[in-house]
Amino acid sequence: MSAATSRWNEAWWDALAFAIGLGLAWFLRWETADLVWSLWLSSLVVGYATIVWTITRGLREFAVKAAADATPGRTAGKAVVGGALLFGALFMLAFFTVHFGGFHFGHSVFLSSFFPVQGEGASSGGWPGWETYAEVVQRYWVFLPAAFIAERAGFRSTPAVKDDGAVTAEAIALRKARQTFGDGSGLMAPYRNVVRMHLLIFFFAGAHFAKADNFLVYAVVYAVYFFPWRLLRRKAAKDQS
Repeated sequence: MSAATSRWNEAWWDALAFAIGLGLAWFLRWETADLVWSLWLSSLVVGYATIVWTITRGLREFAVKAAADATPGRTAGKAVVGGALLFGALFMLAFFTVHFGGFHFGHSVFLSSFFPVQGEGASSGGWPGWETYAEVVQRYWVFLPAAFIAERAGFRSTPAVKDDGAVTAEAIALRKARQTFGDGSGLMAPYRNVVRMHLLIFFFAGAHFAKADNFLVYAVVYAVYFFPWRLLRRKAAKDQS
């Protein structure tokens, strides 16, 4: 099977995610408020999961290789390197939890003002409370599987770069770089996805206020969101090489 055929066969997963998302919107008779909050929740959950996965990648790979290495006299060195990687991962997790979470909190304030979540104990506008977020999770968690399928590339391993468990300065520097930037997209990928999802949210809001928020509009936007654009980028890069 050619590489091009393999890539396009993979697009069936994107078609599945599109069908799930659109099917949910149709079956549950979602309106604009439901659509924007489901996108907000998926941006927060899938994006943060991608960040955690990327930050801990170097630590996970080192732990596996270090456990498999039975060379005598390397236990102390492994403990030092593992401790440093753990400390770095915890520090970065704390930073991105505040940064990424704060970004979504600010956006939720905006959404709560224009698209308040109606329900028992939920806020009717303004600053959202815990009840609002509980209501959002309860209603829209069903959209998360489609979002995870669409963003599955962020959770893949990078076998092209191996970690042999070495404790040299070069190996430590390589792990730190991979922990920060991952496979070339790294920690920036969730933020790019945030921008894409939030542009869709603004589109839905504009369509709503223009009285154009019909199911056909939602279908077109979902198609744009779930279309595997990365396949076209790979083809363009191959053509230029």
